[in-house]
Amino acid sequence: MAEVLLFHHAQGLTSGVRAFAETLRAAGHTVHVPDLYEGRVFDDLEDGVAHVQETGFGTIVERGRAAAEGLPAELVYVGFSLGVLPAQSLAQTRPGARGALLFHSCVPVTEFGEAWPQGVPVQIHGMDGDEYFVDEGDIEAARALVESTPDAELFLYPGKQHLFADAGLPSYTEEAAALLTQRALAFLDRVG
Repeated sequence: MAEVLLFHHAQGLTSGVRAFAETLRAAGHTVHVPDLYEGRVFDDLEDGVAHVQETGFGTIVERGRAAAEGLPAELVYVGFSLGVLPAQSLAQTRPGARGALLFHSCVPVTEFGEAWPQGVPVQIHGMDGDEYFVDEGDIEAARALVESTPDAELFLYPGKQHLFADAGLPSYTEEAAALLTQRALAFLDRVG
């Protein structure tokens, strides 16, 4: 079984993120879910984004690094949207990563180094009509990562929802979320 460090999205550590962590635990994985917002949760994505802009993206990444301290090196890093920043940063820079699952977002690998580390598998999941994923360049970063990395996969789901895998939000899309979860569990079983 895998040991996972899972980071929440811009709305905070929502009930849907917690439920996803419980699904992974129920499958036998050890899951750590730090609160990068120190208890704050936002009902609206725009309010969450405003909060992170005020806090600073660098601060969020540093809080993610701090959450990894004291944990084993052999982690799988998982991020929901904003949480992709610390997840991807750690997967690329912290030795020992077992893999990464990047949901709803992907940044160019050059953000955290020159290349994706060899031997670290990664999956990226997003909707093909999600304006954040498609229009803000995440899909191009994901495609570039897949082209340059032997064990990288990009899964696109039909639809426009951004946080479609968070069961506690109106953007939740049951069929796509179920398939994402199935693929994520198979990935964890493979790398764990």
